[in-house]
Amino acid sequence: MTRQDWLYKWFSYGLALIPVWWLDAYVLSRFPVLGVTALLLPVAVAAVGVLEGASGGAGFGLAAGLLWACAYSGGHGGRVLLLAVMGVLTGVLAQYALAQTLLGCVLCSAVALAVIELLEILPEIFFMRAQLLPLLNIALPQLIWTLCWVPMVYALFYRVFVRVGGDRLA
Repeated sequence: MTRQDWLYKWFSYGLALIPVWWLDAYVLSRFPVLGVTALLLPVAVAAVGVLEGASGGAGFGLAAGLLWACAYSGGHGGRVLLLAVMGVLTGVLAQYALAQTLLGCVLCSAVALAVIELLEILPEIFFMRAQLLPLLNIALPQLIWTLCWVPMVYALFYRVFVRVGGDRLA
């Protein structure tokens, strides 16, 4: 792959992230289901990690984490690191343990979202700001609602993957 092809590929992934971010930030946030909104940026990172492997997932995770930290209220630098690590782990998991398919993306997304929810719940419980049951009543519906969007996000990034010469899948 030439440098120009490489730049075109990652520019295409960046362009594909824009509608996912727009849907997450401006559409789904206005219409909560069961009182929760979906988290589509981590799903996008999982999809690219599944398709491109650990290094591609890490780079895309850094970019998506930076977007998540800067564009959303309450953003912090931990989200950048979190999504980068998540991209690496989903890439490794899909490359060596799971198939690089929609099912692999659903499983990687479920694990990644569960970790994100756990990292949001633990400080609340540790500092005794909330009880576990009310937090789980928010976290579980959010995880399920987000998983409903995995096929759409995966299809978008799979289309980019195929179009820019993805050669990793058979």
